Amino acid sequence: MMSKAMSRRQVFFSIGGVAAAGVGMTLMPGLAKASPEEVQKAIKEMIGDTTPQEGKVSLDLPEIAENGNTVPVGVSVDSPMTEDSYVKAVHLMADGNPSPEVITFKFTPQSGRAEASTRMRLAQTQNVIAFAEMSDGSVYRAAQPVKVTIGGCGG
Repeated sequence: MMSKAMSRRQVFFSIGGVAAAGVGMTLMPGLAKASPEEVQKAIKEMIGDTTPQEGKVSLDLPEIAENGNTVPVGVSVDSPMTEDSYVKAVHLMADGNPSPEVITFKFTPQSGRAEASTRMRLAQTQNVIAFAEMSDGSVYRAAQPVKVTIGGCGG
């Protein structure tokens, strides 16, 4: 004979399953993506009105990411890292994610080298962009496309 009453555990897992499904639906690739205007606004907030120059910045990314949940990324900037000339910050962006800002690395002359690495989540195939702010106010840029075969945000 089965009881019609549900235990607290059954209620909790039933509600949790519905909530998880709802969250998963909101994070599906293609449903949430920053617009080009939002990307430009985020860039302006990071570097102001400075026009970025090409060069000095190197990105180390896979051309194809088999899993967008954990994409390795490395960035380095060619700089002497002296008191007179150093990298202040490197901003990483992903222009196809719901929020394009990924991470900012801060540096000082005591850092020795302007290099950093991490892993990021990419929602879909998109460009990864790095902006390096230099101590003299100049900004350098590098970008690289990454093809994502399995979406990092629910795909």
